[in-house]
Amino acid sequence: MTEITPWHWAGFVLFILACIAVDMGAFHRRARAVTFREALGWSAVWFALAMLFAGLMVFLRGREEATEFVTGYLIELSLSLDNILVIALIFTAFQVPAEYQRRVLVWGILGALVMRGLMIGVGTALVQNFSWVLYVFGAFLVLAGVKMFFSKKESIEPEKNPVIRFVRKLFPVSSQFAGQNFLTRLDGRRALTPLALVLLLVETTDLIFAVDSVPAVFSVTQKAFIVFTSNVFAVLGLRSLYFLLAGAIGLFRYLAVGLAVVLVFIGAKMLLDPHDHAPQWFQVKIPTATSLLVVAAILAVAIALSVTAARREKSAAK
Repeated sequence: MTEITPWHWAGFVLFILACIAVDMGAFHRRARAVTFREALGWSAVWFALAMLFAGLMVFLRGREEATEFVTGYLIELSLSLDNILVIALIFTAFQVPAEYQRRVLVWGILGALVMRGLMIGVGTALVQNFSWVLYVFGAFLVLAGVKMFFSKKESIEPEKNPVIRFVRKLFPVSSQFAGQNFLTRLDGRRALTPLALVLLLVETTDLIFAVDSVPAVFSVTQKAFIVFTSNVFAVLGLRSLYFLLAGAIGLFRYLAVGLAVVLVFIGAKMLLDPHDHAPQWFQVKIPTATSLLVVAAILAVAIALSVTAARREKSAAK
């Protein structure tokens, strides 16, 4: 088994930065709307890269850690679906033209990678030094799942958002878009554009969702390299997944319920997994492969029920 060294970390980060540079520079130099076909292609590319990386993990670290990576990747990817719906609400609230949305998501993903990297570093340090933190993560995920089950998505009102109101007090903000720029000139001085406010809300939204999704991967593994790489691949696929599903995300009415069940399952797994501070009778080891199958089954059932309900309504309307 190959030991993960700083060179592996550096090589992975450089590879990811190269992929982002190619995406930003070679294929998207001018502002334009992303087509469904293009989004489908990029979604397939990011998924294929993730699976190739899983194959590399089999060679470097063995089948068990490769399964942990795939499970963590699926959990992160599934939880990001709820993030997509909120991003769609943000774009609608600010009436962001389709040709500017891609740039917001690209820079949003770069910020998300930095924030999640810091959160994973802190989380790993806490878990390694205080194993009881896993119980805190588990209880938090169960409560988050219950809250998601009963919560309803509401429209976003920019003028009432505390983050937007705070930023408006610090910086001047123009009322009009300036192309896909985040800065412009207003009365002779630099000012933020509405697109900058959108980017700020997207980053804030990802930070809120990361509070749920990052601890979720620790239920699968406490190995920092697997937690980080699974998060990175899921976040990189978020942009193309948004353009692929945003127009039809409303059809998946039971998806939020499925994600809530996933969170509760992951939290329960984290609470029941053997830990140093748990009594012997309380410890239940759920294999990683079983967790992968359970999460996949929950999402498949939620999507199938959503599609069936949509078809029934369409038939009844006819």
